[in-house]
Amino acid sequence: MKNLFFMMLLFFTTMPVTAVTTLNLQQAIEMSLAADPRIDEKKAYVRKAEALLQEAEGTGGLRYSVDSFLAITTGVDGGFYTDGEQSCSTNCEPRDDSFEFEDGFSLWSSFTFSIIKPLTTFGQLEGYEEAARNNILIKKQDITLEKEVIKLDVVRAYNGFLAARDGRFLLEDTLKRLQSALDLVKGWLADENGKAKLSDQYALEAGVGLVESLLADNSALEAIAEEGLKLLTGLDSNERLEIQDSRLIAVELPAQTLDEWIEVALSNRAEFKQVEAGLAARRALVQAKRASKKPIIFAGIAGGAAYSPGRDHLDNPYIYDPFNYAAVSPLIGLSWQWEASAQPARVAQEQAELDALVHKASFARKGIPFQVSEQYHYVQSKYKSMQAMKNSALAARRWMIAGYTDFEAGLEDADKILTAMQAYVLAYAEYLKIVNDYNNHVSKLNSVSGVYE
Repeated sequence: MKNLFFMMLLFFTTMPVTAVTTLNLQQAIEMSLAADPRIDEKKAYVRKAEALLQEAEGTGGLRYSVDSFLAITTGVDGGFYTDGEQSCSTNCEPRDDSFEFEDGFSLWSSFTFSIIKPLTTFGQLEGYEEAARNNILIKKQDITLEKEVIKLDVVRAYNGFLAARDGRFLLEDTLKRLQSALDLVKGWLADENGKAKLSDQYALEAGVGLVESLLADNSALEAIAEEGLKLLTGLDSNERLEIQDSRLIAVELPAQTLDEWIEVALSNRAEFKQVEAGLAARRALVQAKRASKKPIIFAGIAGGAAYSPGRDHLDNPYIYDPFNYAAVSPLIGLSWQWEASAQPARVAQEQAELDALVHKASFARKGIPFQVSEQYHYVQSKYKSMQAMKNSALAARRWMIAGYTDFEAGLEDADKILTAMQAYVLAYAEYLKIVNDYNNHVSKLNSVSGVYE
């Protein structure tokens, strides 16, 4: 006995423990927003947009250029004139032995640098910077929109899981009642008391089989909804998920009128903010492209040095010696480059993009109120339908209970109780479906109105 106790203790202590996670809707949304990689994808695009702004701003800063090399060249001994003479008074000719190797070879080192600061670009840099700033706003609104998509997915999965679970409760309760009635009929038939007929048994057996089939299908839907919710919230498939809500409950009917919802949408929708930022960015790009035909004025400092130890220095201010020299100077300059045919085409491209965005904004101001109106009417109709189906399901349940009571008393046939149970199952299942749709439409109404949480 003692050994058996220790074996049982060892068995239960070594059993794998399945993690259990209990969630409500808000917690599920928060976990999904934290776990979904699509949010990180949108944040990466924000970082890219910020880097583009840094690039635009950096283009107007100091520009550094350094070049250096180490090479080999011919050696040179002597002066500037023929045969290496240092000076000549009559019939003097410059040397022409550049490619002869009589004086051997020499190392040749060179170093050049420049530090340049653009003074004005006549609007080019300013246009690109403005476009980059607005691009950041657009990408940040993409994060808001992606979060809203994820939230709606979680709401649908959460409500769907509750609806499937409540459907299972309904079918399990119905199956229990049918099985109880079937056992009662079998007992009556065995006692041959005349309270039941063999057709009653067959009718109830048919009902039990039908409900078992529906229960199997519903269990699959519940499992799929649970796995979907785990996927969205980042839970492991081996974890067990529990929902805090005991039943699927309809959310409160929003009190705002349609006009109030539309007004909220026109001021809050992220798409409008994106369109405004996009228009500003496109206008800035058009101006930048137009300014590209203008010059860039810059200032800075530049210099260089070269040294060849195997070559005599040529110290003549009229002749540049690239092998031995040193120079540095502040400077101011102008860079002007334009393409007579291509530059107008680039401006036309940006102008076309701007025009397209203007038309898109115009459509959005018409389309978004329609989206709000669509969801508003869905919510109102689903709410009324839900109230009607709730009364229908309640009446059907009373019918079922009354019919079951009469059947137990031997006052009704089995087909009557089957009819009542069928009406109840259909009515309550339709009620659950409508509550699920109603909750989802309320969530969608908030979304299309820009009520982001």
